[in-house]
Amino acid sequence: MERGAAAAGALSCTFRSPSPSPTSPAAPHWRPLLGFRSRSRSRGRGWGQRAVVAGAPRLFLPPPCRRFRYCSQSKLLGMNKGQNRCSLATFSSFGQSGISLNNEDLVKDKLLIDCGEDQDCVIDGIVALGKFDALHIGHRELAMYASKAGTPFLLSFVGIAEVLGWEYRPPIVAQCDRKRVLTSWAPYCKNVVPIEYQVEFSKVRYLTPRQFVERLSRDLKIQGVVAGENYRFGYRASGDAAELVKLCEEFGLSAFIVRSVMDTARSYNGVTTSVNSSDKGQVSSSRVRHALAMGDMEYVSELLGRKHRLVLTVKENHLQERKRIMLPKSCMLNMPPADGLYENCDLVNGGHLGLCRVIINSETIEIEMKDENSLLPNTIQENQQLGIEFG
Repeated sequence: MERGAAAAGALSCTFRSPSPSPTSPAAPHWRPLLGFRSRSRSRGRGWGQRAVVAGAPRLFLPPPCRRFRYCSQSKLLGMNKGQNRCSLATFSSFGQSGISLNNEDLVKDKLLIDCGEDQDCVIDGIVALGKFDALHIGHRELAMYASKAGTPFLLSFVGIAEVLGWEYRPPIVAQCDRKRVLTSWAPYCKNVVPIEYQVEFSKVRYLTPRQFVERLSRDLKIQGVVAGENYRFGYRASGDAAELVKLCEEFGLSAFIVRSVMDTARSYNGVTTSVNSSDKGQVSSSRVRHALAMGDMEYVSELLGRKHRLVLTVKENHLQERKRIMLPKSCMLNMPPADGLYENCDLVNGGHLGLCRVIINSETIEIEMKDENSLLPNTIQENQQLGIEFG
């Protein structure tokens, strides 16, 4: 791991994120599947533009094809801000037409969390759609593609497990650590840090695909969306990427459908592992969870595009010696790797504290520093947050 402020970084739980590296990474291998820029015929602004990468599945060419002309990728990404929007019929979340935009129910039913009553934080932006649990390299690809087309934002759907009654699972990325991770994406996103806004799943659960896209256009006034080729949306996941493209055209939004980033890094016993019925070999949060559960931290790093950081809150019942810290597992804020011994880890707390080895068992997490001088008196205090980055 690189040493210094940029690499170790402050725990963004304390909102002191590291500055992005001044050296941009190598050109990413992102592959747009298709996209278009819609134009409203009702306003006499001509036909839309469409770009399709060679070899793209034909199901992502919504009919009628004669309405589109092909264009280069560079033209596809040359989007103008401040487009006039189509006149749209209004619908409530329950499909009732003719609702005024000033209706109190719509104010209470605002989509975004922490975005103000006017929901103007993403105006004219390009939003990437998804759950974004792991913030893995596939998610980064969506943000990267959004930055090619405009100002990138992430729209994350939260509270799905609670609404659907799923068993609780700790997040892969601690909530307080997400800002740090997104900051690290800036070199991939034209040196812009994507900003994440959250949508409560309960507020969109019963929306049809049409109602959902209509609300993105009317309530958020975005310029376009980016989604993966396997993206599903609307009540009972009834809408797919092809329908998203078609609806965005209708509502005057740009739409970009991006190929899945495929996982070619690991197979076990010569067989590529499938972790669920929808797994077609793509990088996914499920694969990250599976790799964490196996304790394969090299694989986790490849899927995430960074080292996995486990965030801990120091509690009063922690044990600290000269070069050793022991904390109960209850202090974890996100998903740990499997129980076991992990060498070549890094301990951070707003700065790099030093190299360490970590032992995780059923009840505790033991951190043993390589350098006995790493833990000066009062270095570790109650209610402080520590981060373990696994090598």
